[in-house]
This record gives sequence, structure tokens and C-alpha cells, in this order.
Amino acid sequence: MRLTARHKIFLLTWITYAGFYFCRKNISIVLPLLHGVSGLSSIDLANIIAGYSFFYAVGQFGFGFLSDRIGPKRVVGFGLLLVAGSNLLMGVRASLIWLLVFACLNGVGQSTGWSGLVKIMASWFGSRNRGVVMAWWGTNYVLGGFLATVFATWAVAQHMLLPGLGWRRGFVFPSLIVLAVAVLFFFGVDESPKEAGLPSAAEQDELAVPATRSGGRELKELLAKPQLWVVSISYFFLEMCRYALMFWLPFYMVDQLRYSLPTAGYVSSLYELVGIVGAVAAGYISDRLVQSRRAPVSVVMLFGLAVVMLAYPLFATYGKVGTAIVVILAGILSYGPDTLLSGAAAQDIGGEKAAASAAGIVDGIGHLGALFSPYLVVYISTRYGWNHLFMIFAVAAFLAGAILTPMWNLKPPVQKQAQFDDEVMQPVS
Repeated sequence: MRLTARHKIFLLTWITYAGFYFCRKNISIVLPLLHGVSGLSSIDLANIIAGYSFFYAVGQFGFGFLSDRIGPKRVVGFGLLLVAGSNLLMGVRASLIWLLVFACLNGVGQSTGWSGLVKIMASWFGSRNRGVVMAWWGTNYVLGGFLATVFATWAVAQHMLLPGLGWRRGFVFPSLIVLAVAVLFFFGVDESPKEAGLPSAAEQDELAVPATRSGGRELKELLAKPQLWVVSISYFFLEMCRYALMFWLPFYMVDQLRYSLPTAGYVSSLYELVGIVGAVAAGYISDRLVQSRRAPVSVVMLFGLAVVMLAYPLFATYGKVGTAIVVILAGILSYGPDTLLSGAAAQDIGGEKAAASAAGIVDGIGHLGALFSPYLVVYISTRYGWNHLFMIFAVAAFLAGAILTPMWNLKPPVQKQAQFDDEVMQPVS
């Protein structure tokens, strides 16, 4: 099968966002080492993650709007270079201030990726089968997170390449991956079909006007949509759970379960690896079984996540197998609604013109939840123990599902896309 224009965009944007995670998940692997060899306390580590999360959340609002205004390629490209540079510099020294400053810059760079790439996907793919398309595309950060965790674990555990760098390899090696991804993105991605001489998705919708970059009017219309805020607040509670699990599972396994660092890294990586199943299943169920409604699938999976969080301490008593099972279930039930809410649902709400702004707002508010998660983890686990922390996560997952329930019957507008499919499926020369 020859590679078509849409196949190329799908593949390269998938690789690009997966690449961002190599300089995001590495932090969770380096944290236990910094805690042990550099004298940084748990609250110091929480400050570093919170600083990253704050700038990531704030950046989502600005860069989403900027991607709609000046185009996503410039914004995402800038972000890739900033991410690689900040990670290289994080490997220079282990002081709190140094790591905090460059973790914050890493957060700024990371915040360019999701909204900008969602904008590109909205330009190349219409609303037909959006749940399925974005579910498969959303495996970029699920599989990317898994690969990044495994790669960072290998980078700090192996002693063949640059053994003298020690924990610094966890920052240096991933930054080289992101630099390579930046080259692929700059030279391989057209931010819209028009750049490739093809009609846009919106121009194939008989109810739509030709796509232009958004302005103030589109943003005001977007902000007036109640479903934007319902999805965003639900995503706040989901991300509080997901980011806590993503960043702190290795630390929990080393600190509470007494696993070795390599064991903790590889077992925790199952969270993303099997999370792919949840992401793809959620997209297919949404489009094929419930008429492209995003809320029913998300609500059911979020309630399931709440049950799993309550049962987490019990599973952990059965050793590594029990821990692996509950990590897998948590990954499936969190990444399913995560991909739907931040991807297809945001595109449904924003349309092609305001897709980046909608994705930025949803992701930005969601990551305000991620901002609170490190302090929540440190405070509850230190004061009351890890088991009580999982009870808090159960409550957060339940609230995320309950908030979405009023949107149960909401369907996205449907675009006609047959001609567009024919045009963009031309083989790439």
C-alpha cells in the first residue's frame, strides 16, 4: 500500500507527539535517583513537578490560541526545540533551583504540542469517524509514554554508554530523540491540506465556509459553549489521577513496595502500554455503538477507574503480578476517556477553525489538576499513607464521570467527507 497524504500526516504527527513524551516521562524515572543521590526531599521533587505542570497548563491556553492564529507548525516546532534544550540543561546539575527552572521551561515547550497537533489533525480529517481516527492517533502519547518510560529506564540503568553521566543520562539521551523528531516534523509535515495543494476538510462540508485562521469572534463563540467547560472540568479531575499515576508510580513502587528501580520502571510502564487498548476501544465504541457520543463511554470508564483505585492496595498485596494487573486496568480505564475528551471531544466542540483553542483550553484546565497532584501525593502519602491516596484518586475519578453525565446524549455535528477522502488519499510522490 502506497503512503497517501493523510497517511503521511497521521504518521508524522503521531511520531511528533510521541516524541514529546521522551522528555516528559523521563522525569518520573529520574525522580527516585535524585531523591537518593542528590539529597532532594520529596517536597523538592513535588515542587519540580508542580513547576513543570503549572507552565504546561498555562501554556496550553496561550499556545492553543496562537496555533489557531499563526499556524501550528511554527508553534509546535518552537516547542520541540525548547523541550530538547531544557532537558539537555537539566542534566547539567542537580540543584533544586536549576532543575526547577528548566523543568518549567520544559513545561512551556511541552504545552505547544497537543493543541497544535490536534489543529493539524482537524485540518486533515473531518468529523466522520473522528472518534476512531483520534483514538488511533491518541495512542501516540499512550505508546509514547510507554516507550519513553522504557527508554529512560534503560538510559539510567545501562552502563555501557557514557557511564560517567549517571542519572544525567535520563535527561541527555531523551533530548537527542526529541531533536531527531524535530527534524522529521520541520521537513515532513504540512499543517493543512492547502499547503499540499488539496482542499480542506471544512470546504467539503456543504454547511461550512472555507477554513481560515481563527480570530476573536471564533474564540468568543467557543468560550460561550457550556460543553467546553463541562469537558474541561471533568478533565481536571481525570488528569489529577493520570498525572499522579504517570509520574509517581515508579516512586510508589520503590518507596512503598520496595521494588528495584528497573522493576518499578518496567512494571509502571504497563500503565501506558496496555492503556492503548482503552484508548482505541473508547474511540470505536463511541463512533460505532453510541453514534459518536463521547460522554457515555467516558462516564462508564471513569466510574470503572474509581473502582480500580479503591481496589489498588488490595491488588498490591498479591505481589508483582497483582500490582501489574491493577496498573493495566488503571491504564485502560484512564486512557480511554483521556483520548476522547482531549482529542475527539475537543475537536467536536471547536470545529476546524477553533480546534487548537478548544484543545488548549480542555488540556490546560485538565493540567491544572496535574499541577495539584504532586502536592496531593506527597502530603497524603507522607501523612496518611499510600492506601489513603488511592482513595482520593477514586473520588476524583468518580467526580470526573459524574460531571460528564449531563452530556450523555450530546452528539457532534456531522460533516460530509466523501470527496475530501478521495482527494487526500492520493499517493505521496
